[in-house]
Amino acid sequence: MRRLVLSLAMVLCAVLSAMSGELRVAVATEPPGLDPTTNAAAVIRQLLHHNLYEGLVQVDENGELHPQLAEDWEVSADGRQYTFYLRDGVRFHDGTALDAAVVAASFRRAQDPTTGHPRREDYDVIDSIEVVDELVVGFHLVQPQAAFLSLLALAQSVIVPPEADDLARHPVGTGPFQFVEWRPADRLVLARNPHYYFPDLPRLERVEFRFVRDPAAQRRALLAGSVHVVVEVTPENAVELKERPGFTVASGPSNVVQVLSINNSRAPLDQLAVRQAIAHAVDRREIIERVFFGYGTAVGSHMTPTLPYYVDLTDLHPYEPLVARELLAEAGFQDGLALNLTLPSNYAQHVRTGELIAAQLEQVGIRVNIELVDWATWLERVFSQGNYDLTVIAHPGRLDPALILSVYGPERPDYYFRRGWESAEMDQLLAEGSVEVSEERRRELYARAQEILAEEVVNVYLQDMAAIVAMRTGVSGVPILPIYALDLSRVSRE
Repeated sequence: MRRLVLSLAMVLCAVLSAMSGELRVAVATEPPGLDPTTNAAAVIRQLLHHNLYEGLVQVDENGELHPQLAEDWEVSADGRQYTFYLRDGVRFHDGTALDAAVVAASFRRAQDPTTGHPRREDYDVIDSIEVVDELVVGFHLVQPQAAFLSLLALAQSVIVPPEADDLARHPVGTGPFQFVEWRPADRLVLARNPHYYFPDLPRLERVEFRFVRDPAAQRRALLAGSVHVVVEVTPENAVELKERPGFTVASGPSNVVQVLSINNSRAPLDQLAVRQAIAHAVDRREIIERVFFGYGTAVGSHMTPTLPYYVDLTDLHPYEPLVARELLAEAGFQDGLALNLTLPSNYAQHVRTGELIAAQLEQVGIRVNIELVDWATWLERVFSQGNYDLTVIAHPGRLDPALILSVYGPERPDYYFRRGWESAEMDQLLAEGSVEVSEERRRELYARAQEILAEEVVNVYLQDMAAIVAMRTGVSGVPILPIYALDLSRVSRE
């Protein structure tokens, strides 16, 4: 009998141990695919970068760069040659060995216009890639690029195997977790990679990303224990959960800019006075307090205080409804005007921000028709086609101003939030900043670039959104990174 009791106890301990090895995470948005090298959707990067896919370089919570698939690297004196020394013994989840030839093929794939890489132009700086040795790969650049290492730390630069032809549905990487299944409208499941090159990682056996769009449903799931973590928890839920025993809320700057995007190519938004009127009608303080319960930092241009290049321009177009009305009258709209505001329905915070902005604009005579669309429609209509007047969305931060602001340069004239806008001065600033090695001079260049965006009101830049994660007690090791990624490699659950 005693032996039976002991056996049952051992089984129970094994079951509990297995259960503690699983982490269920609620996310608001389902990815449209699972390949960050062919799809721009940020949620792919959020869920799979660091967890399933990896790059040569990675970034930590302080924004510092460290080796990942590369153990080390060297940079030539002229800044045009980068040599990377790869880790030995790394294999993809399908068993393919990682070597210099595979790395070279992965970047050539990114440069190939037929593969549809969402940021292909970022790799135009690469003149040639050389397989120096089995574990040594060299990149020769057309010109020095100060942001090259930062570029390699982003999800768009992850290394993928050469024979993988359907990463969008069956992702293959080198990361601590490997793909198990994707149940549309339900969940994405990853499991521990038993051959990971760090044998003590990951600390979890299984991760399930549950697609739970409604914040109230997320809260209920967390309280019931059907999920252990909610990422991008709404601020009102964070305020409540913070006071509940048994739950932990972590937050910090996310390096994510929430933007009221303006279609500069459409009349009357092609008039500076109209855009200035919109800027003066928007009250960032009210948005941060009412929608985000104080979680967030107001910004006045497309950069956040997490970067040393940031310039505070929030006072350039302060909240002044009377000035907004005067500018509208100056532009010939003394009786007001009507605009459409297209919002992605899956992002509750952007919807609520948009609703508040619509009310603020109504106060100065701008009648706003709100149109809610699903995420796939938003990506196709707004992001791809530029078919909108106004929208509210967040843009995940990158690690260098050259990468952040490149969409305002000549390489991306049809990018959805700068269509119809151009600036020869901006083009020159970005061209010089991308190759400048002096930090002092770079700060001057990017300070002026930020001023141009603010002066021209290319968009209305709202805030650096705080990253907020709610967890059941016992979950630990969740980092807040300055890029849009949820790194679960060192997360554990008691």
